[in-house]
Amino acid sequence: MKVHVNSEICAGFGICLGIAPEVFELHEDGYAIVLASEVKPEDEDTMRRAASQCPAQAIYLTDDLLTD
Repeated sequence: MKVHVNSEICAGFGICLGIAPEVFELHEDGYAIVLASEVKPEDEDTMRRAASQCPAQAIYLTDDLLTD
């Protein structure tokens, strides 16, 4: 799983930073950026919580499953 922030809709609330400060940071312009896009399996629930609690819904998750 990977975590992403859509910088075009992020409003800089910082809730994600409060939930996962090791993954998110507020950029100098006040908007969230992802420090580590690869999510460890044990952190997936935390990333889902960060995405669901983002007021701007700017955080999204993707699976990295490759299909043949």
